[in-house]
Amino acid sequence: MGITEDIQEKIFDPFFTTKDTGSGLGLATSFSVIQKHGGLLSVTSKLGQGSRFDLYLPAPA
Repeated sequence: MGITEDIQEKIFDPFFTTKDTGSGLGLATSFSVIQKHGGLLSVTSKLGQGSRFDLYLPAPA
C-alpha cells in the first residue's frame, strides 16, 4: 500500500509505469485532459497506509 516519493514525482509522466504490461499512459492522459479543462489532479500517499487521488474541476459560476 502506498506509493514511494520517487514514484510520486513521475506518476503523471507519459510512458512511466511500474508494471510489466502497462503503457504508462492512463494517468498521464488523465492529468493532461484535466489540466486542459482548468482542473487539477494530485496524489497524496503514505507507505503502509495507502494513496489518495484528488480531482478538482472548475464549476461555472
